Amino acid sequence: MLTKRIIPCLDIKDGRTVKGINFLELRDAGDPVELAEIYARSGADELVFLDISATEEKRKTLAELVLRVAEKVNIPFTVGGGISSVEDVDILLKNGADKVSINSSAIKNPQLINDLAAKFGNQCITVAIDAKKIDGEWIVHLMGGQIPTELNLFDWAKEVEKRGAGEILFTSMNNDGTKNGFANEALARLSSELHIPIIASGGAGNMQHFCDTFKEGKADAALAASVFHFKEIEIIDLKQELRRNGIAVRI
Repeated sequence: MLTKRIIPCLDIKDGRTVKGINFLELRDAGDPVELAEIYARSGADELVFLDISATEEKRKTLAELVLRVAEKVNIPFTVGGGISSVEDVDILLKNGADKVSINSSAIKNPQLINDLAAKFGNQCITVAIDAKKIDGEWIVHLMGGQIPTELNLFDWAKEVEKRGAGEILFTSMNNDGTKNGFANEALARLSSELHIPIIASGGAGNMQHFCDTFKEGKADAALAASVFHFKEIEIIDLKQELRRNGIAVRI
């Protein structure tokens, strides 16, 4: 049985880790290098490092910070934000990232997914999808959730898989930062219609939410930020609770 993964997310703005609600109202959550080192020691299975303002501000991911973080961790490490070319990915992987996450650039240029998968392998390519449920339909957004597109979540996810993505990081904008639980109905549908791993993101507030997303949402991994950054949930405690609920995790 494949183990489920617990993934702290470090959203970076101006070199600091931040956390908000529904993609807004950002507050400082600490130094990303220090947090990365703590998570690597405390049982996280992977880390995701997203420069959330890189695309918005038309600049590249902070490659130097990526290098500093990568030097401190011994677990897989995904980097995203402002990635729009094969060259961008080459730099990040050389600086220590294990995988990259693309979002807005994939929507604007879907061929980028094909190109990156061909050059670096499917296992290196995560496509992040930010979607919001509007009038009963999940609508994909870009630019850090600021701009709605005409893409439907499930149609776009299928295209992403066909083009060579190794996994999908789905963030529900409706759930993000609310601590009311993950969007398990949408996650379950994604898991049933696709063949690649699905990472649940947006809404974690307590340990039961993680249990629910693995059982009801059929997610392969669960990503969270504030509940870990502000010590509301310790990863080792979470994993022990998951095991008690019959969910396979690595301890």
